[in-house]
Amino acid sequence: MYRRRFGLTCHPMPKNAMGKTYFDQQPGYQRLKKYFDQLIADPGLGILTANAGIGKTAAIRNLCNQLPRPNHLVLYLCDTTVSPVDLYRTLALELGIKPSHRRSQLWDDIKKTLVYMVDERGTSPIVIIDEAQHLSDKFLMDLSGFLNFAFDTRDLLTLWLVGLPGLTRRLKMHNHQALTTRKAAEVRLESLDRQAFTALIDFSLKSAGATQKLLAEPAIEQLFRTCKGVAREAAKILRAALQLAHEKDQNFVDEIIMEKAIDEIANTAGVL
Repeated sequence: MYRRRFGLTCHPMPKNAMGKTYFDQQPGYQRLKKYFDQLIADPGLGILTANAGIGKTAAIRNLCNQLPRPNHLVLYLCDTTVSPVDLYRTLALELGIKPSHRRSQLWDDIKKTLVYMVDERGTSPIVIIDEAQHLSDKFLMDLSGFLNFAFDTRDLLTLWLVGLPGLTRRLKMHNHQALTTRKAAEVRLESLDRQAFTALIDFSLKSAGATQKLLAEPAIEQLFRTCKGVAREAAKILRAALQLAHEKDQNFVDEIIMEKAIDEIANTAGVL
């Protein structure tokens, strides 16, 4: 296993990166953190978009993980291709409610539970709906009414819709105007530039336990140009390169090893 050779305690750039293993120095993340904290203090609707593999789910997960419990309750939903009623039923189950088959009763039960959580238990609910680009127009049109509490005098729920950039374009349609007016924050994460990408690779290897430089500069350049600053693709290629170096009995990833790793991943995925 390559980790023993390179003195690593875990894989670099793990899917579950949080806290000390999460790279939080990219500009987009800092902007997201600002709005995330804002919506924790003053609940409302936030929109987070990015192309696939940029790290939008990891970013929002890292922020949610920092929230103190039991002051906050994070509810994560990602099955967004279901009907609106089924999505509300999933939310009800996450809240510990037996979901009613009648939509009106379902709404009422969820809202009463949220009010009780905030007013009686002092717990702030944060709902994350991932893969939000798949939400139906019917659900999005419905959502504005769901966010209306107490004759629209209170904002009790922090809701983040997380998805691909097409979500933003859909929300600009006239039939979603009511929901758009409730939007309190919108952030789009972009792929990393060369400087931030190099910092990510260096951070990821050090946080995994590396005590010396493991990649040659030409190898880092190859990696950046291939994955175009997309973290998910970089993680796959980096691990493949470390494994190949181990198999070649090398303690360093040079451009030859990196090129072979890029070819290996390309042949596997057929997309690079």
